[in-house]
Amino acid sequence: MKIKVKPVWLRKKIDFKKLNSVQKILNKFDINTVCESARCPNISECFSNNTATFMILGDICTRGCRFCNVKKGVPRKIEIKESEKILKALKLLKLKYVVITSVTRDDLDDGGAFIFADCISKIKKYNNKIKVEVLVPDFKGDEKSILKVIKEEPDIFGHNIETVPELYNIRKGADYKRSLKVLEFAKKNGVMTKTALLLGMGEKKKQVLNVFRDLREVNCDFLSIGQYLQPNKNLLPVKRYVKPEEFEFYKKIAFAMGFLHVESGSYVRSSYMADKYLS
Repeated sequence: MKIKVKPVWLRKKIDFKKLNSVQKILNKFDINTVCESARCPNISECFSNNTATFMILGDICTRGCRFCNVKKGVPRKIEIKESEKILKALKLLKLKYVVITSVTRDDLDDGGAFIFADCISKIKKYNNKIKVEVLVPDFKGDEKSILKVIKEEPDIFGHNIETVPELYNIRKGADYKRSLKVLEFAKKNGVMTKTALLLGMGEKKKQVLNVFRDLREVNCDFLSIGQYLQPNKNLLPVKRYVKPEEFEFYKKIAFAMGFLHVESGSYVRSSYMADKYLS
């Protein structure tokens, strides 16, 4: 059954006036953001604070997750000098904390890991005090690709689990155990790791807690938990709106299990309040 009416705690409005200055800079350098592509509800809040999550490797994903608004299909040729555009933008935005993510590029030999590495390297050479968080695809589990990214020493290595394993049929091309192994391998190679879950897609509470346990078994450091919101009518309908007190429950449990920082709430996304995780 499709839920049509959002509860009162989910009626957040986007302030389009606050988007202008950041959008001008992004448009100037033809930079994609997951904020826009995924129709993130926090976009006006983040843009007004001069923060944005840069999305590299184009804007077309080779996979087709049923909950994601990013375009799917055959991607265009990558820009080898994409890192230079991002560096110019972050200088104008005066960013102290940068989040870089991407579409999934299964068409590339290393999944685009070399572009991630180049972005981190360029930013750190410009100013090594800037914190860089990456949110990467699974690279098909290829350890050499993961190492390319880790070698450049990102401050946080993120890879999203997204949902419980029982619902992985909505994640085309993804594999739950493979994603856990990506996080485990990254952690074993000396980087802080982070992941995210979206609730309201049909998961059970016991299944969510089992994911928490799996994540702690691979020593994942950081966790964000948010409400799935249907981006458009063609994607997976919301099965349930999670109440604020349930998000608080999950937050307490996650901290008790040993996560170093947890953000849990209706509008939480993996890159939302990203600078708080290391503070």
